[in-house]
Parts: sequence; C-alpha cells; structure tokens
Amino acid sequence: MAAPEASASGQVTATGLGPWPGDDPAEAARIIRGELGSPHLPFLAELPDRGVGSDAVGRSASLLVELPVDVQPHGWRLVDRPGKDLLRAKSALSTDINILADVIGAEEVSADDIKIQLRGPLSLAAGLHLHNGERALIDFGARRDIAASLAAGVEGYLKRVAAAAPGARITVQLDEPDIASVLAGTIPTASGYRTLRSVPGSEVTESWQLVIDAIRAAGAAETVVAVAEVEAPFERILAAGADGIAVPLRALTSRQWEQLAAAVEAGKRLWAGALDVTDPAALPRVGEVVDTVWRPWRQLGLPASALGAVRVTPSDGLARHSPAAATAVLTRLTQVADGLNQLALG
Repeated sequence: MAAPEASASGQVTATGLGPWPGDDPAEAARIIRGELGSPHLPFLAELPDRGVGSDAVGRSASLLVELPVDVQPHGWRLVDRPGKDLLRAKSALSTDINILADVIGAEEVSADDIKIQLRGPLSLAAGLHLHNGERALIDFGARRDIAASLAAGVEGYLKRVAAAAPGARITVQLDEPDIASVLAGTIPTASGYRTLRSVPGSEVTESWQLVIDAIRAAGAAETVVAVAEVEAPFERILAAGADGIAVPLRALTSRQWEQLAAAVEAGKRLWAGALDVTDPAALPRVGEVVDTVWRPWRQLGLPASALGAVRVTPSDGLARHSPAAATAVLTRLTQVADGLNQLALG
C-alpha cells in the first residue's frame, strides 16, 4: 500500500493536536503558522477558553446535519430545533475559518498543508445527551444517526477550509479520546450508579469507516485517528481505512509498538505523541524526546529511512498552558523533527 500523500517528502514533520490557549484566533493562527511552516503541518486551533461552542464536543456537534444541539447543565443535548447555543458554536467556527483565510492571505509564502480536527463519532456520542439526560451512546439508533450526520457534515467543513487555504492539502484528525471506555463499557450513566453497555467493536469500525470515507470523498489528503495509549484499538483504526494513528508514546507496550511498526511497514502514518508537557518551563531536551521515538524504532528493526512516516506531536493538547509556553512546545517539536531527520539521513 502506498504511503499517504502528505508523507511524500520523506521527512519527519511536526504538528499540534488542536487545543490552544487563549481566546484570540488571529494570534493563534499567526503563531501556529509561523512555527509550523513547510514541511510541518499547521493546524486550525481550537480555543476552548472562549467558552460554550468552542469546546471540542460543541465544535464538532455544530457540523451535524439535521441533528441540532443545545447546552444543558449536564452538557450538550440533542434537541428538536436549533437555538442560540448551536448558533454560537457555528459562529465561532466560521469566525476561525474566516480569520485563518485573512492570516493566510497576508503570508508571503503559505504552508502547503493545513490540519483540522473533529471529535470522532463514538466520543461524540459519549459527549452528547438525549432528551432524558442519558448519553446518546446508550442508544444504537442515536449512535448510528450521529455517525451518519457527522459524515454528512464534513463536506461543508472541508470546503470552507479549502476556500480559506487555497491549494493546501487538508489533513483531518479524528479525535476519539473516549474510545477505550466505549469499547470496555466503563462510561457511567447519567445517574452514575452504573455504566453504559460496551459498543461492539464491529460497530466502531463501521462508524469510523463511514466518517473516514466521507472525509476522503470531500477531498482530504490524509485522515488520522487520535486515541489515548490505554487499550488503543489500532487494528480497528486501520481496518476503518485511516491513513494513520495519533497516540501518546508515554505508556505504549511492546505489543502496541509492534502493531505500530506493522502499520508503518504497510504504508501508514505514525503521529508520535513524543513530547510530554508536564512543566512548560522545563521542556525535555531534544535528545531525550528524539530517543523516545528512535530507541523503539531501532529495537523493532524499522529502518532509519522509514522515519518519514512519523509526525511528532505533544502527548496532549496545549490549551491549559500559556500562549508563550504552547509556542515553545511547537518550537521544540520542530527541533525534535530535525533531530530525527538527521538520524534518517545516517
């Protein structure tokens, strides 16, 4: 299988996971694009500090077709007709895309790539609630409708981003932070006294495939599913047709590394969450972060020449840090990418 188009350069590159501090989309866009110029992957920032509608669930729920939502004390809820909360979420996303277009328009040389993020269908179902207050994840019909509605909504999103970034290849990061709990049946009910029944693995794969197929049909160059390292269902991600996997490296088992190595050998991307940002004032040294990728890479017998399949990322989003600290993280990531590229060249 051929490697994804965006890895054609054969270089290790850097990107962030999406969440960014502050409430100024113009400042965020300028910083991110300044730090992550070609060959790296700049992204459309998510700014949860702006409040309702700029959170990950509300942002993705605003894309749903014919499934309006609003906010209740327990969170986002599926409703019969759209209201002010949905309008606020849609407006925030439109503002971000319009500002991105302005920032790109002022650049002398624009990046060749842009990344956007979406909450995946299973974690979205876990974050949305039904009329009775229970999570939509409890209901098969609701899960099916959310996946189909999200698939229907991605085309318009990608078209707007493509218009804002003319000629840029669009990469989509499908975030599934709750997938291990969805598969294990450990997400609590609304009452908290029991847990929701686990969702069958085959349904998870089918839901991802539905959305990934729609993303690809809408013109995306690459789709990567982002998961936590705990009980990450790598085989299902690849079976659904994703071009790669984004995962923190901090607690991967030997078995998981073997699965990732097999994926790389099959032409897939590894987005390596190599940089843990526990103290932004004391980031790990470049060599330490490089080693978190290089050591297992060599132990698995992967050639240095295959490092071009790697993108380095933080292990988490950066919204809880200051803009200066988040900027320093992006700088460090590009330095790590340079270090790995030096190893790739021998």
